[in-house]
Amino acid sequence: MASVNTSTENKNYVYYKDVNYTRPMALVTTLFFMWAVAVNINDILIPHLKKACDLTDFQSSFIPFVFFGGYFLMARPAGMIIKKLGYRRGLTVGLGICALGAFLFYPAAQLMSFPMFLIAIFVMACGNSTLEVGAYPLGASLGHPARASARLNFAAAFNALGAVVTSLIARSFILSGVQKSADEINAMSSEQLTDYRLFEAGTVKLPYIILGCIFLAIAFLIYFSHIPEVKEEKATEVNVAKEASSKGQFFQHPNLYLGVLGIFFYVGAQVGVASFIFRYAEVQLPGINEKSAALYITFHLVAFMLGRFIGTAIQQKIKPASLLAYFAIADLVLTIMAITLHGEVAVWSVIAIGFFHSIMFPTIFALSLNNLKDYTKDGSTYLVMAIVGGAVIPLMMGYMSDVTSIQTAFIIPAICYLYILYYAVIGYKKIKA
Repeated sequence: MASVNTSTENKNYVYYKDVNYTRPMALVTTLFFMWAVAVNINDILIPHLKKACDLTDFQSSFIPFVFFGGYFLMARPAGMIIKKLGYRRGLTVGLGICALGAFLFYPAAQLMSFPMFLIAIFVMACGNSTLEVGAYPLGASLGHPARASARLNFAAAFNALGAVVTSLIARSFILSGVQKSADEINAMSSEQLTDYRLFEAGTVKLPYIILGCIFLAIAFLIYFSHIPEVKEEKATEVNVAKEASSKGQFFQHPNLYLGVLGIFFYVGAQVGVASFIFRYAEVQLPGINEKSAALYITFHLVAFMLGRFIGTAIQQKIKPASLLAYFAIADLVLTIMAITLHGEVAVWSVIAIGFFHSIMFPTIFALSLNNLKDYTKDGSTYLVMAIVGGAVIPLMMGYMSDVTSIQTAFIIPAICYLYILYYAVIGYKKIKA
C-alpha cells in the first residue's frame, strides 16, 4: 500500500496515486450489470409465471411487490453488513444471497409453487440491495475523487446494457412460446393440465441455475481480489452531536420530503409500466405470440438506455428541473395515449415512455439534496428507501387491471407523472433558507 504522502485525501476516503484501481473498478462495474439482470428479468417472469401458475394481473404484480419490498427491508441491514465486514466480504455476502435466491427457483419450479417463487425473488432482492449499498460508495472511492461521478456514470451505462441483454436472453430461454387458449385449457384433463403447468414452470430452472453460478463465480473473484477499503470518517463527539441534532430535520426540508414522494412515484411508475408492457401488448394486439410481446419490453428498455445518454447530453444545455418538467409532460401525454388509443400506436406510446423515464431518478435525487448540507447523508437514506414505490404502484395497477382493464390501469402512472411535474415546477424550489 502506498504511503499517505502519495495520496489525495477526501472526506470519506484516501486516493493513492500509485495504486492501480482498474481491476477492482471492473469488478464493481460487473456488479452494476448483474443487478440489472436480477431486476429486469422480473419483467419476463411476470407474464411467464402468470401463465405457469394461472395468476390474475393483481396476483402477478406481487412479483415486483416482493422484490422491491425486499430492497426496502434490506437497505439498512445491508449497510450494517458492509460496515461490519468491509466491502470485499460484504459484497461477497451479497452475491452469495443473490445466488441462493437464484437456486431457490429450482425447487419452486419443481413444486410449481408461486409462494415459493416469491420467496426466491425476495432472497434475490435482499442480495441485490446489499450489492447496491456497497457498490455505489466503493465505485466512487476507486480512483481520483474528482472523477467519482464519471466512474459511476460509466458503471451505470453497463446497468442499462444489462437490462437490455437480460430482456433478450430471458425472452429466448424462459418463455416457451407455447400458448394455450382458455378453451384448450378447459379441454385438458387434470393430468394434462398439471403436466402443462410443470413444463411452463420448469423453463426457469436452467436459466436461474446458470445465473446462480455466475453470481458465485463473481463472488469468488471479488473475495480473492484486492479491493481497497474506503477510509470512513471517524466518529467524534462533534459528529455524534451533529447526528443527534439532525434527527427530526426531515420535515424542515420541503424539497427533500417532496422529493422522497417524487422518487416513490417515479420508481412506482417505472416498474409498473415495465411490468405490464407484455400484458398491454397482448390486449392491444390480439393473437400476438408471447415471444413477440416480450420483444416490446426490450424496445422499452432500449428507449430508456438511449434516453439516459441523450438526456444527459441535453442537460448540458437545459436546467435539470426544466428538463424534468418537459420529460414529465411527455410521459403524461404518452400515458394518456396509452389509455385512449388502440393497436400498434398505443403499444408504441407505452414503449416511448421509457425514453422519458431515463433522467428522472438522478434529477429528482439531486434536486432533493439541494442545500441539505450536514443533513445530506440522512436525506440520501430516505430517498433510497423511497424506491419502495416499485412495490406499491404495480400492485395498484394489477388490481385496477383485474377490476377494469389493463388500459385503464395506466391512469395510475399518469397520476405519478402529474406529481413529478409539480415537483419539477414548484416542489424542488421549496428550500430551507
